[in-house]
Amino acid sequence: MNDTDVPIATEADVLIIGSGPVGCTFARKLVEEGKHVLMIDAGAQLSRRYGEHLKNSYLFQKNIDLFVSVIKGNLLPLSTATNREPVLTLDPSAFSYDPDKYAGFSLRNQNPEQRKHLNLPAAAATYAVGGMATHWTCAVPRFHPEVERRYGGQGYPIDDKEMDELYDEAESLLARNTSVFASSARHLLVKRVLQRAGAEFTDVSELPLAVSDRADSAQTSAVTWSAADTVLGDLADPSHTPPRGSFTLLPEHQCVRLEITGSGKHQKVQYAAVRNLRDVRDEVRLRAGTYVVACGVIPTPQLLFNSGVTLPALGRYLTEQPMSFCQVVLQQEHMDHIEDILRTTSGHGDEHAEAAADRVARYRAAQLKRLRSGDKCADPVPFPPDERDPNLALLVTGQRPWHCQIHRDAFTYGAVPPNVDPRLIVDLRWFGISRPRPENKVTFSRSLRDTFDMPQPTFRFCLDEAERKETDRMNEHMLRTASALGGFMPGSEPVFLTPGLPLHIAGTTRMGTNPLDSVVDEYSKVWNIDNLYLGGNGLHPFGNASNPTLTSVATAVHAADTIVKGHPGH
Repeated sequence: MNDTDVPIATEADVLIIGSGPVGCTFARKLVEEGKHVLMIDAGAQLSRRYGEHLKNSYLFQKNIDLFVSVIKGNLLPLSTATNREPVLTLDPSAFSYDPDKYAGFSLRNQNPEQRKHLNLPAAAATYAVGGMATHWTCAVPRFHPEVERRYGGQGYPIDDKEMDELYDEAESLLARNTSVFASSARHLLVKRVLQRAGAEFTDVSELPLAVSDRADSAQTSAVTWSAADTVLGDLADPSHTPPRGSFTLLPEHQCVRLEITGSGKHQKVQYAAVRNLRDVRDEVRLRAGTYVVACGVIPTPQLLFNSGVTLPALGRYLTEQPMSFCQVVLQQEHMDHIEDILRTTSGHGDEHAEAAADRVARYRAAQLKRLRSGDKCADPVPFPPDERDPNLALLVTGQRPWHCQIHRDAFTYGAVPPNVDPRLIVDLRWFGISRPRPENKVTFSRSLRDTFDMPQPTFRFCLDEAERKETDRMNEHMLRTASALGGFMPGSEPVFLTPGLPLHIAGTTRMGTNPLDSVVDEYSKVWNIDNLYLGGNGLHPFGNASNPTLTSVATAVHAADTIVKGHPGH
């Protein structure tokens, strides 16, 4: 279809590209102000409500390790270095070709331009309504004001007081909570053991999570994990009609290009070229007064590149978290003395400890009674089966510039074998920090195309010497934490994970005060383009150890307010 043949769709006040929590923050704020909002996403709608967390299913609440397959099935690798190793055992009569002559051929997202040692091989994108929030961990710590919101003598373009107010609203949108797991005997045992282990663990605290109790929480240990639908509120129901403004979401509609006109400092998006992935012959131009791109830390700069945006910082200053991981089986001594350990906690800031100790004591007594009666189905683990998982953190400090999560969750690694009781397992995930340097970057090919027929991303990323040393110090801290809790589970001994696996890339569309080293200003508006705003983790300018989603939602709140009130520069 020629560009002149593409039909023009009905105009909206705002077109939002991307339906994760950040895009949904824009949508909710703007609809509440009476705006007519159209949202599109290249991914399919996987739930009745827009962007629900798939882990809320009863099956996954009962067996979290089964959720690993869901995560794997929703992650599309971004850059896979081509494997040129010959298959020497192939039947000699089978088809073969000269790999040097066809060195640039790409198949199934393999990238012949990617250098293996500079890759982020585990970096991936999720194409679904709700984005990665359909399967995220829901950890929502704030960035540390000195370690993560300042670097190299510079601070966030948004001042600290305003940032704290934005955090308050973001936490409300995501239903942040620290009490849902706080009364669990498993949670309290791990917390108290660490508090007793030494001064470096005394600040162990509840992991801030986007989660809430279910209505039937008195009968079940299940919870409701927040996701894009939580941020949308009533707008997540497709049948809901808002009292002001309007909201429409089109799944499986991919924006392939923004048509930008003008020059210099006075450019403007005229329309978005969109194709329907259910029928790629169906293309349309979507027009709006304002455009918001929040479709992922790599797909967002990819779309800008494909639209002719040439800002020098686009894709540069990329940061990602070095990460170490292990799984611990709780020590027998801790399990034998749970009640005593919990009761020494009672009255010292853990008001739930006495009740938790009583539950364990009753359950232990009931199982011993069954055992004495000859019942071979008695439970050897003294935790009642409905005790919730531990969810604890050691948050970033100036002396400890890494983020520590002590919990249980599903990832593409660390699944518990079926012959191991998950109540005895604690996951330790330590997230380090890398700092922005222009040579760490993602670039986009002018010849290779990815699965979605967009310019193929290629990474160039490595840690410098100081970051490597700090990561080693971080790992030593994780080992000391693990030794206080128990022994390593076979197969889950301490390991540094594949680069990109945290899925917390930042900096590719960084926020700043100068168009030479940033892509957006403090209001998330792209430099020199009057009606184009960005959202997402790509805006974080200094690197981060903490999970980035809360801060991304906070900056989206700031940007949405700016769209409503008008950009100060106009």
